Amino acid sequence: MQIYGALLLLPAAVLLGTFAYLPTVATLINSLFLPGFRGAPPEFVGLENYAMLVEDRTFWRVARNNLIYALGTIPTSIALALCMALFVNARLPGRGFVRMAYFTPTILPMIAAANIWMFFYAPQIGLFNKLLGALGLSGVNWLGDPSVALTSVIVMTVWKEAGFFMIFYLAALQSIPPELKEASDLEGTSRWSFFWRVTFPLLMPTTLFVLINALINAVRVVDHLFILTKGGPNNATNLLLYYVYENAFSFFDRTYAATITVVILLVLAVVATLKFTVLDRRTHYQ
Repeated sequence: MQIYGALLLLPAAVLLGTFAYLPTVATLINSLFLPGFRGAPPEFVGLENYAMLVEDRTFWRVARNNLIYALGTIPTSIALALCMALFVNARLPGRGFVRMAYFTPTILPMIAAANIWMFFYAPQIGLFNKLLGALGLSGVNWLGDPSVALTSVIVMTVWKEAGFFMIFYLAALQSIPPELKEASDLEGTSRWSFFWRVTFPLLMPTTLFVLINALINAVRVVDHLFILTKGGPNNATNLLLYYVYENAFSFFDRTYAATITVVILLVLAVVATLKFTVLDRRTHYQ
């Protein structure tokens, strides 16, 4: 039976090792070398790339951008998804249409969504500046002004992700026994008290799942930056994974890109450890 169980696990283990663990080890090894030029072999430099990373001002600015991006997208998209789920879970006319409208941004490819929002943000003909002009206000260079460019990217991301997270909350809400609501009504409990004392604690496993997904999405942002800003203006919207791409494929410094990737993996490992040691203990699964 043990051999049979091992054989059942073998395909998944091979795939996981091939596409997860081996690339991670290779990336760690590459981060210890300098790239070879004109056919020369890579030069082993130990932790020199990491020393360069500590002194790289662009990296720290990109890391700061990613932190702001995460703080702007994660809580906002989760809160908005929960509010939308509560709204469409209630009995209201056209509930199916409203659910479809909320979920529609999710099924759009990110490239298509970025092109739509590029039209919204266009300085001269964009929808937002047209609305501001109708109100007698001057237009804003949404993607060209460093002070508002990152916020513009955050707004688009929240619009794209909230509907996806709403589906998980909606499924969790529909799994809550209706007897709990009936008992609270008999006790005269207000809706607000019922939400905070009953509904929200029962949604904690879903919230934790959504939180992890939102965190992963906040780190792996690349595609819509290609369309909207390409990391500009002046690195105002440059994020970590896009910075990795720039170093690997624009500057052809793949060992430095590997160094940045290792740092990202270490940060995610710390977050995962906190999740399993702190958040899981505060989550009620029953």
